[in-house]
Parts: sequence; structure tokens; C-alpha cells
Amino acid sequence: MVDSTAPAATHPTVPLRPMTVPAHEAETRSRSFHDVMALRRTVRDYSTRPIPDGVIDWAVRTASTAPSGAHVQPWRFVVITDPERKRRLREAAEAEEREFYAHRASEEWLAALAPIGTDWQKPFLEDAPAVIVVFEVHKGPASPRPYYTKESVGIAVGFLLAGLHQAGLVTLTHTPSPMRFLNEVCDRPAEERAAYVIPVGYPADGARVPDLHRKPLDDVLIRL
Repeated sequence: MVDSTAPAATHPTVPLRPMTVPAHEAETRSRSFHDVMALRRTVRDYSTRPIPDGVIDWAVRTASTAPSGAHVQPWRFVVITDPERKRRLREAAEAEEREFYAHRASEEWLAALAPIGTDWQKPFLEDAPAVIVVFEVHKGPASPRPYYTKESVGIAVGFLLAGLHQAGLVTLTHTPSPMRFLNEVCDRPAEERAAYVIPVGYPADGARVPDLHRKPLDDVLIRL
């Protein structure tokens, strides 16, 4: 029952439309979602098979349902499919990565990367049929000041990866540093700051991934 004596809301509200899941189905649904997501892997070898129309649009819509500080939604998703622009992206990213592997990365960092087998070469930036560059949107002429920007964009990217995986696509999260070259490649204004570069597509025939293992639940879950 609504309390008619409660003060009127300062801002408009609408009724909550919760997703109703019977209690006896909750664990089954949770486990089913886990079983799908547990198949997700970072992939570096891509097929030229085209991405079906609408899939990326819906994945970005899903990403945009993520919570954000003060509901500012401080994100921009730039989808690159043009081969020439992907070539420019790869050349600029590899220039930064050569510097990283040769001079900026510590020995400890390089040792941590060794089992994954990465180096400065990033052919997936051209091979993948699409590359999504995710920008943080900071205060500018047409954008308000954001709050908890990195946290908000990070959650949105998690939603994006889950949405693309649900559609049978594979991805990789690439974070070259520094990233300012991406504003020029993507024709974005100064108040937008690149945060993630995400190749998207289908895996190449015979694609392989490192033999890595996820931490067991007891290592990541603490009950108090």
C-alpha cells in the first residue's frame, strides 16, 4: 500500500518493473548463466566471418543499462569496421606497445604476461571484423561532469562483454597506454578519453587460447 502521507518526490518516479524469478528457479538460472559465461575467453585470432546485423547495437544497448554515478552515463562506444581506420588504429597501437614492451614495462609485469604469450604485435586490431573503442565522457561543451567515471564505464564494459558473448561472439580487452591517439583515430573531442579497445568477431578456425584456470570460489568469496 502506498503511504499517502509521505512527502512528494522531488523528482519524477515510475513504478519498478522487477524481473520475477520463482525462488525454486533462482539457483538454476544463476548456474545456467555462469555455465554460459564460464566459456568466455579472451581471443586473439579472428575469422573474417561477418557479424550479424544488429548484434553490436543490442550489446551496446545492454551495456548502456549499467548503473553509473548520478546516472550521467559517461560512456561512448565507437564501432570501427572501416579497414583503413582499423589499419591506422593498429599502427598507432603497435607503436605504443613497442615502447611498452621495450622500455616501460617492469620485469615483474613482463613475467606476469609471459604465460599469455603477448607481445607488441596486435594483428587482431585489423583481423577482427569490428573494433569497439570505449571512451569515458568527461565534462565538455555538451556533456555534464561525470561521477565515478572509471567505475561506471568498467561496469558498462562488463555488460558489453557479456552481451557479445551471449550472441556467440568473442572479444579481447586491449588497453594500450597512453591512449590519446585514439581521439584522432576515432574523431572524438578532447573531453572523451579512451579506456578500452575491444576487437569483436568470431574465432578463426583452429584458434587456441592459453591454458589458464580461474580461481576457485573459496579464493574469491568471503562470507562474514
